[in-house]
Amino acid sequence: MALEDKRQKRRIRNSYFISTVSIAMVLFLLGSVCYLILNALDVTNRLRESIAIHVMLKDGLEEGKLAELRKSIESQMLGEEPLVRSVEFLSKEAAAEQFKEETGDDFSEFIDFNPLPDSFEVSLTAVASEAPETVTGFVRDVEKMSGVTEVVYQKTVVEQIGRNLGKLNLVLMLFGSALLVISLILLNNTIRMTIINKRQIINTMKLVGANPGFIMKPFLGSAVRHGAYAGLIATTMFLLLYFGLHEGLPDVRLLRGSFLLLSIVGGMIVGGVIISLIFTTLAVNKTIRK
Repeated sequence: MALEDKRQKRRIRNSYFISTVSIAMVLFLLGSVCYLILNALDVTNRLRESIAIHVMLKDGLEEGKLAELRKSIESQMLGEEPLVRSVEFLSKEAAAEQFKEETGDDFSEFIDFNPLPDSFEVSLTAVASEAPETVTGFVRDVEKMSGVTEVVYQKTVVEQIGRNLGKLNLVLMLFGSALLVISLILLNNTIRMTIINKRQIINTMKLVGANPGFIMKPFLGSAVRHGAYAGLIATTMFLLLYFGLHEGLPDVRLLRGSFLLLSIVGGMIVGGVIISLIFTTLAVNKTIRK
């Protein structure tokens, strides 16, 4: 009898250990995938915001007219869903210097005048860049403004970015959702097996007349502890990965910020407790009803 009790206790300890490690691994995986998805979304936003529209201006515009044009374009920065992120004036002299730096050629050696016009470089918001028709409508409105000779932008690139990045984000979301569902199913089975190993204790408590609430109480306390342990283990693994990536890939821009980091870490700890509580409650209820 004593030997059987020792075996039973060993099985219970092993099942709790496996359950805690399983929850920790799932939390680490979900936290890491969440971080990678947030990085991917940040990259897509930066790509969208990198789209620039060049508004070419007539020569000899007065300062007042330039200010009026700029104000008209900057009016698109207002509202609940602004189209414009920033507007920068580029003089023809600055444009010539930029051309020289980018190409290495100096056209002043061949012609005695500057053919480049003054211009505004307009950067769009990520939301605006998602919809090519919105960009087209904005360009059409700017072309009608007095003092504007031409509006230049890479229409094909805008359309491809909007189409391809939308598909990429959808794939990432579907992947994350599928991973979450699969992980929860595996955790449910793991915790259920842990409770099954303690069904003898539950049956004994039922025989002496214990009500379901009394039977459930110690299991819920244990679930909170092991969920918190799993969250701490997952947090440690995630932080090692986080700082390892920033040290090992210094040239790659990754999301930084204490709020984001604390949100993921806190989510893993709280998630560990909640997952453990929910599945433990379900498993114990099912065992009690048998």
